[in-house]
Amino acid sequence: MYTVRKRLEISASHRLNLSYTSKCENLHGHNWIVIVWCRSKQLNPDGMVVDFAHIKQMIQEKLDHKNLNEVLSFNPTAENIAKWICNQIPQCFKVMVQESENNIAWYEKDK
Repeated sequence: MYTVRKRLEISASHRLNLSYTSKCENLHGHNWIVIVWCRSKQLNPDGMVVDFAHIKQMIQEKLDHKNLNEVLSFNPTAENIAKWICNQIPQCFKVMVQESENNIAWYEKDK
C-alpha cells in the first residue's frame, strides 16, 4: 500500500450557523492548515498515488481567499470541511483541518 500526505495553507472566511449564541456566528477568517492523506495499492501510470499539484489545485481553487459560506453548500465547520475535502479526492482516506493553533478536526473514511 502506498500512502502520500500533502500539507497546504489557505486563507478563507466563514460564519457558522449554530443552535446557540456564539461569536463564530459572525463572519471571521482563518489561515487554515489542511493535511490530506491518500493511499492506493497501485501507482498510476505516472508512478504516483495522486499528483500533489492536483490536490493543491483542487483545494486552493475552490477554497483559498473565499467566503466558505458562499462556495460550500453546508455549515462550514472544520469537521464538515474535512469530510468534504476527503470526498473530493478519490484516493483520499483522511483529512485534517486546522483553523487555529488549538482547533483541529479530522475526518477519516471507514475502512
